[in-house]
Amino acid sequence: MKATNINDPEYFHKVVDCQYACPAHTPVPEYIRLIAAQRYTEAYMVNWESNVFPGILGRTCDRPCEPACRRGRVEEKPVAICRLKRVAADNKGAVKPLMPQGPFPSNGKKIALIGGGPASLTVARDLAPLGYELHLYDDQKKGGGMMRSQIPAFRLPEAVLDEEVNYILDLGIHTHFNHYVESMKEILEKDYDAIFVGTGAPRGGDLPNLPGRQEADANIHIGIQWLANVAFEHTDKIGKKVIVLGGGNTAMDCCRTSRRLGGESVTVVVRSPFNTMKASPWEIEDAQREGIPILNNMPPKEFVVENGKLKGVLFEKVEAKYDENGRRSLVPTGEPDVFLEADDVLIAIGQDNAFPWIERDLGIEFGKWDLPAVHKTTFQSTLPKVFFGGDAAFGPENVITAVAHGHQAAISIDLFCRGGDLQKGRPAPTVNLMQQKMGIHEWMYDAYVVDDERYQVPHVDTELSLKDRRMEVELGFSPEDGFKEAQRCFNCDVQTVFADKLCIECDACVDVCPTSCITFTTNGEEEDLRTRLNAPANVLSQDLYVSEPLPTQRVMIKDENVCLHCGLCAERCPTAAWDMKKYLYQVTKTCKVWDVAAPVALEQV
Repeated sequence: MKATNINDPEYFHKVVDCQYACPAHTPVPEYIRLIAAQRYTEAYMVNWESNVFPGILGRTCDRPCEPACRRGRVEEKPVAICRLKRVAADNKGAVKPLMPQGPFPSNGKKIALIGGGPASLTVARDLAPLGYELHLYDDQKKGGGMMRSQIPAFRLPEAVLDEEVNYILDLGIHTHFNHYVESMKEILEKDYDAIFVGTGAPRGGDLPNLPGRQEADANIHIGIQWLANVAFEHTDKIGKKVIVLGGGNTAMDCCRTSRRLGGESVTVVVRSPFNTMKASPWEIEDAQREGIPILNNMPPKEFVVENGKLKGVLFEKVEAKYDENGRRSLVPTGEPDVFLEADDVLIAIGQDNAFPWIERDLGIEFGKWDLPAVHKTTFQSTLPKVFFGGDAAFGPENVITAVAHGHQAAISIDLFCRGGDLQKGRPAPTVNLMQQKMGIHEWMYDAYVVDDERYQVPHVDTELSLKDRRMEVELGFSPEDGFKEAQRCFNCDVQTVFADKLCIECDACVDVCPTSCITFTTNGEEEDLRTRLNAPANVLSQDLYVSEPLPTQRVMIKDENVCLHCGLCAERCPTAAWDMKKYLYQVTKTCKVWDVAAPVALEQV
């Protein structure tokens, strides 16, 4: 194998698994260290620079970072990265003075933002300091998009949402609320230099062909529309017996909201097995904590109607079978059908895009599933001045993905308005690799590896929370528990860096390594090398760190997958061939909206 090029910014980025997995590439270990140092305001701003909505995401994020967490390879539970974000938000000081302060000198360009959700708001946040005149259109009375209409208040308090949305709107955004855009042609006829579409995936899935669907329409509701009606207080009650169809996060929000609006017997029914449900595990746990049963392997066959009134739903019993290619099919078991009584049924079986307001003769091409043809890097449509992002671009995802889209779309819009190349002109990430030791054995960095179970976030008593749909269920970590949970972080951004010219091949690092991730051996092809390391390196998605040839013609191989970044190799090395260097990687935005705090002195943590 060739020696690893650690000067490639993407190499160590990939090693910081949590940050790499985050769509917005938030520098997770950096803000966790700040939390441990009780520097909550700075931790909040590190988040705000990357993910824009720390308080919102600290409550609602889908947490793609946590399955990637290195702590999860040592014990069952990863670091509670998402809930630590909330610790920063709950305990921050005055952050607004640290944000860009308008009014900003105009650059003469006007941008239309269609939809007031996280993608459009991120574009606004990134472009406003550059002097763009930004006009945001949304049919709701306030900004936030699906964060306001589809995330219940018991998960995301309105005060938190308003605060973080207003940080952006206060940058001088021209808002057009209660304004449904009926025609893209009309928007194009205005004097906008570019248009960004961030209207989400507003059409909920339905079962129009199921027998009884039309006859029982008054008591059958589309999940996302029903949640919006509850959020905007058009709906304040539901029947005593409720069935929720679907196994995603929307279904979990529907069933928990139903309990708060009068549903005494609320049941979730899923057509597929429990272990394939799309809902996040913590969302399922919260629903079960509130006494909501989840029945699996039961697709609906019929809405049963008597005398024009819904009586319940008839379900078939199935089991999952897989063919030789792993494709699943749901096969009837032959057991009797199951009838469940219901006063109301909520259908939460997915979301689709809907663009009835975009005329099809404008040059904006649409493809499968009525999705626009959008460049995956630039987010530009086939009509050059129109850009898409968030769920509107590639289908339903989540808030953090919408934020990531917004950052990249803002770069493209800025380049487009300045006549730049939307692909070649994109700025590279900023990278710092900073030494963390003073002398040979005086360490600023200490990550004593212990088995330390994940701390549990406290909840409001269920009896109380079910009485008030606005009462936040999760209380969040206290500062004390937040500190303890932050201590579970391995600081994976403090990298082990090897200097082959200083190595005397004494193998002291091999002896002290707690995971046997270091091997000195003859070189070879990667497939061969992975089988003859001190611990076989079976996770092919993680790289091997390979040195230049050493005096004995052996090479040093380190398996990045199992390294704990504990620093023992550098502590033990008599020649300082091993060093620990903190690596800070930040995806560049259209402008630097905040100067991240000076590198955290790790001895404070």
